[in-house]
Amino acid sequence: ADMEDLLTEQGQRDARDFFEQLMFSCEHGLFVTPPVRAPHHETEVYSQTLPSVPKSGEKDVVIVTNCAPGDENLRNMIADFRAALPFESRVVNLRDFPFDGGCLGCFGCAVTGKCVYKDGFDEFLRTRIQNADAFVYAFTISDHYTHSSFKCFDDRQFCNGHRTVTHGTPIAYLISGDYRYESNLRMIVEARSEVGGNYLCGVATDEGDTASSIRTLAGSLALALDKGLTRPMNFYGVGGMKIFRDLIYVMRGLMKADHKFYKEHGIYDFPQKQKKRILQMQLVGALIAIPSVQKKMKGRMSQYIIGPYEKVVRQAKEKRG
Repeated sequence: ADMEDLLTEQGQRDARDFFEQLMFSCEHGLFVTPPVRAPHHETEVYSQTLPSVPKSGEKDVVIVTNCAPGDENLRNMIADFRAALPFESRVVNLRDFPFDGGCLGCFGCAVTGKCVYKDGFDEFLRTRIQNADAFVYAFTISDHYTHSSFKCFDDRQFCNGHRTVTHGTPIAYLISGDYRYESNLRMIVEARSEVGGNYLCGVATDEGDTASSIRTLAGSLALALDKGLTRPMNFYGVGGMKIFRDLIYVMRGLMKADHKFYKEHGIYDFPQKQKKRILQMQLVGALIAIPSVQKKMKGRMSQYIIGPYEKVVRQAKEKRG
């Protein structure tokens, strides 16, 4: 759904149909698969168990949390993660920041990149968090997400517009709660890293062997920092960026900061610009349409497709000796 749908006849028809289906579902029941509920169980408070490893000051790792004063479980998870991480780290608690309010959706930042609030959040975001070499988000699950301070933090980041200003920065999560039963939250964690171009090192929870999970996550983050790991984008990343690309191109007159960023970083990768590739496909299509060529290529298409990749594999084997 798009925000302008209700301005069209089809959009208004879709809205009426949605309401008809809603009323039908209220009367007869919704045709959905019931979600798996987390079983009721007593949660033991996690205690610090991991020894501290030697620290390097070469990297700056920031742990962004909304840990409440009485949340001993999450506090101990953060402490053990910092102990197991071979880099210096610092903690930023969002509950300590004096938010004036949530994002107003006023688009005041669309041109200047500065928020209309005077609470200093944009500077706080860019000098205390976004300048780090890695981000770790730590929170306790509440109402299928977490405390509202994190929602406010997420919304106020619109001062960055649709710009992937932390592209390439590895991220990790420390989550207390029944994460395995929160399908929507798992999707948010994955999709946010994909669209932002961040390397997701993993998620450590307190659902099983907490200490082992935290130790492994610390090692994964350290590896990503040491090697500068990246991975190809999945559907969330590719699809999300195509949506933003098209949106900013259309709204470039308003979204001036976004438009400048997209131009400078080559995000306007529209397919019609791939003229050489388009011409190649037209030639291939014309050749395949010839009966004699079809007969010759019969059963050999797979060879043509995988041929270039076989060459890459062969070269890799030669390099390894």
